[in-house]
Amino acid sequence: MSKNLQNKVALITGSGRGIGKALALKLASEGAKIVINDLDEAPAQETVSEIKAAGGEAIAFVGSVTAEGFADNYIAAAVEAFGTPDILVNNAGYTWDSLLHKAEDKQFDAMYDIHLKAPFQLNRAFTKAVTSAAKSEAEAGVEVFRKIINISSIAGEYGNIGQVNYSSMKSALNGMTKTLSKELGRLKINVNCVAFGVVETRLTQATDVKKTIVVDGNEVGVGIPEKVSAGFARMIPLGRSGTAEEAANGIYLFCTPESNYISGQTVVIGGGLRM
Repeated sequence: MSKNLQNKVALITGSGRGIGKALALKLASEGAKIVINDLDEAPAQETVSEIKAAGGEAIAFVGSVTAEGFADNYIAAAVEAFGTPDILVNNAGYTWDSLLHKAEDKQFDAMYDIHLKAPFQLNRAFTKAVTSAAKSEAEAGVEVFRKIINISSIAGEYGNIGQVNYSSMKSALNGMTKTLSKELGRLKINVNCVAFGVVETRLTQATDVKKTIVVDGNEVGVGIPEKVSAGFARMIPLGRSGTAEEAANGIYLFCTPESNYISGQTVVIGGGLRM
């Protein structure tokens, strides 16, 4: 039985952990060759090892998506290892929350860099890398669809208290998705957006213990207070948060040939939650 993504080349930022890792394992199981990315070497290599152990192909490209030159270098690594890429998922990200009157410019700038500027640069580099192949395919009368999936949030759809920086960038990403779907359709690139609700990852784990991570030199809080997490669960019509695997399955739909005539859309994966 053939696999749905046999020999497709997929790049997934932030794929050493959480949703990104779950997606990498899913796409690899369907035959895709994966270019893993993470801030840290260990989780990136661990994901690569899991894919290879299951019979798949993958390489790791470690670094921050906000670093100068990252986008071009990441795409180039994919081309060198596997050839012309087919799928790009802009998944890397984090939150740095604060109410407006306490928010600092550096918090706004950090969210801009990772949630809007980095996807812009990656989408541009991906498009440049596939343009020649897409034009040759068109001249031969062959349709080969490629995929860009931008990862957004219901905060970008409905807003969320304490996330003026994050929600602003995710809302703008929806606009980017719509515009690029119009620009890139001629190259047979489907551009869609997935907006997540509450998904269980290390960044959203329910905890009353203060936890932080360091991203690009900034210490930021992670986790959601137990009471807040329980409140979200009561608001979700399906009655619980989503798993990383369920989130990945939603992205997977936009990677498949079955989505070839879908573009410019933002789909909320949140168990029915409307904030």
